[in-house]
Amino acid sequence: MLKVHQFIKNSILGIVDFFYPLFQKIMPLQTFRYAACGGGNTVLDISLFFVSYNFIVKKTPVHIGWLTVSPHIASFIIGFCVTFPIGFYLSRYVVFQETSVAKREQLRKYFMVVLGCLFLNYGFLKVFVEIFHWYPTPSKIVTTLFVVIFSYFSQKHYTFKAGKLELD
Repeated sequence: MLKVHQFIKNSILGIVDFFYPLFQKIMPLQTFRYAACGGGNTVLDISLFFVSYNFIVKKTPVHIGWLTVSPHIASFIIGFCVTFPIGFYLSRYVVFQETSVAKREQLRKYFMVVLGCLFLNYGFLKVFVEIFHWYPTPSKIVTTLFVVIFSYFSQKHYTFKAGKLELD
């Protein structure tokens, strides 16, 4: 399993770092890696949202017992279930490799930041779709812009704070 992990990590780093020379004059390597990995995960998230909204929940509310979930929120949750572990992996092993926080603690902190992102996503989607009456997919894209800014600074300065590395 360790060989698979090393292969995946090194492959992603190789691809991302290959393009870095084009951007090295405008941003540091870590910021570029965050933008590349986060951008890829964001494209995956928006794609999953679109597919979930249009083809899985088919634009209809989802009934779970006594709870009814709007289709845009259900689609957001489906995408989250896929992109949360991918985002943690990319953040931990590609973007913020030098950290002062043990892996378990990082996962807890990452979850806390992602929980904040969940609330932001939920709130913005509710406002954009249900109050402003925007289409769900463009609403998700605009929401993502706000959430990415919050996420980057939270992950950099809280979850994966650089410093002396602690062992797991």
